[in-house]
Amino acid sequence: MSIRPITLFDTMSDQKRTLEPAEPGKVSMYVCGVTVYDLTHIGHARVFIFFDVVQRFLRHVGYDLTFVRNHTDVDDKIIKRAAEKGIDPLELSQNFIEALDEDMGQLGVAHADVEPKVSEHIDDIIAMVERLIERGHAYAAEGDVYFRISSFDDYGKLSGRKLDDMEAGRSGRVEASDIKEHPFDFALWKGAAEGELGWQSPWGYGRPGWHIECSAMSQRYLGDSFDIHGGGRDLIFPHHENEIAQSEAACGHAPFARNWMHVGMVNVAETNEEGERIERKMSKSLGNFWTTRDVLQGFHPEAIRYFMHTVLYRNPITYAVEQLEEAAGRVEYLYTCITRIDEALARAGFNAADNTPPQTGLVAERKELIEGFMERFDEAMADDFNTPRALALIGELARAINDATQSKKKPKGDEPYTLFKLRELLTSAGNILGLLQREPQKALLELRDLKVKALDLDADHIESLIARRNEARAAKDWAKADTLRDELDALQVEIMDSTEGTTWRIK
Repeated sequence: MSIRPITLFDTMSDQKRTLEPAEPGKVSMYVCGVTVYDLTHIGHARVFIFFDVVQRFLRHVGYDLTFVRNHTDVDDKIIKRAAEKGIDPLELSQNFIEALDEDMGQLGVAHADVEPKVSEHIDDIIAMVERLIERGHAYAAEGDVYFRISSFDDYGKLSGRKLDDMEAGRSGRVEASDIKEHPFDFALWKGAAEGELGWQSPWGYGRPGWHIECSAMSQRYLGDSFDIHGGGRDLIFPHHENEIAQSEAACGHAPFARNWMHVGMVNVAETNEEGERIERKMSKSLGNFWTTRDVLQGFHPEAIRYFMHTVLYRNPITYAVEQLEEAAGRVEYLYTCITRIDEALARAGFNAADNTPPQTGLVAERKELIEGFMERFDEAMADDFNTPRALALIGELARAINDATQSKKKPKGDEPYTLFKLRELLTSAGNILGLLQREPQKALLELRDLKVKALDLDADHIESLIARRNEARAAKDWAKADTLRDELDALQVEIMDSTEGTTWRIK
């Protein structure tokens, strides 16, 4: 069976390329995780969500995928934070790995096939450092080991930076060192004092430098060369540039990764002193920093995912409450579409979750949309994972569903099967994007409750007003019922009366 061709934007070549795995039918992918010394922020969430979609789509089209995403659990930031808290560094990092798993789990991000930790791959790292020394690409100096940057002629080929230009422009920003041969040589191994986190090595007690970990762990699980390497744009230089240098120097051949994919940064919309709307890079120092957990307190996980999909992954995205509120509204609309189909099918005697309506024909006006939808959706996703285009197609499908469920009459003829197919397409497309993963009524209640919280309303008070209105209606006290409806309307509460009772939502 042939697999649909996929094009992706490769950072190295700065152009779209067709994905051509080394082994037909199989894809190997390594994505840089986070340094686990704190909670993840929404920039991390964007990277995790995007590559979750990549793995979903690759598997959807038929690839046998091996996906590796690491945890950096050994780092100077971790050691410093652990000292501040008075706990073991590896205990601190494990706590934040568990927090990461919880937050990403809420966002519907699946675990990678392999999630290696630096602390569990010290032997692999030491072996790679030894190989680099043997090949003349690294040198030991006073308990440290550095990569000899002048030994790798292609340094800068990912970022486009030239070593001579970097040297000429460093202006003291990169300080010279008595023990380094060149100011841009980077640490592969760093000596540590006894009592600090570290391991014994041929160069003394110490711990790995930052960059070597990903080279050693990707080689362990994916070999000297693999198909896709991913991460945030902030990792292009120096992290990924250094990975290329040490990996290709260690194995003696290129490429380290055949394709490089980088996710754009998250900016934050703010209002300046003049009242103008501006966008700034998210930064702790600027006080506009949002953790994933912060955002999950106010917005539904699928609204966050929807928001992230509204901009092509490699472009910057602006975090703003208005955009997230709009995304929440779109998710609510999609779940409402599903409930309307389910209600229509129920009128015809079918349960969409349990059985399939008789496979009759398709209603003529829906036939072209239904038969061509997944081809168009897959085509959009195969074009460099174009999620904005995919969302537009989902919107087109939702409008058809909304139109097809306007009538409250019992569906008949070709209508039940048509409704079932529309539902199936909506949930199938949603699944690839990590949307519509919940039971519809539960999701709608979750979305409603978040609106209630945002407006600082009291759900119990709203329920009480509705109960009193129902009592007034039962007693045919229409004036009182209207007064209570007006009170609810003032709270932005919309009431839906049906034969099954009264439900409500926030307008």
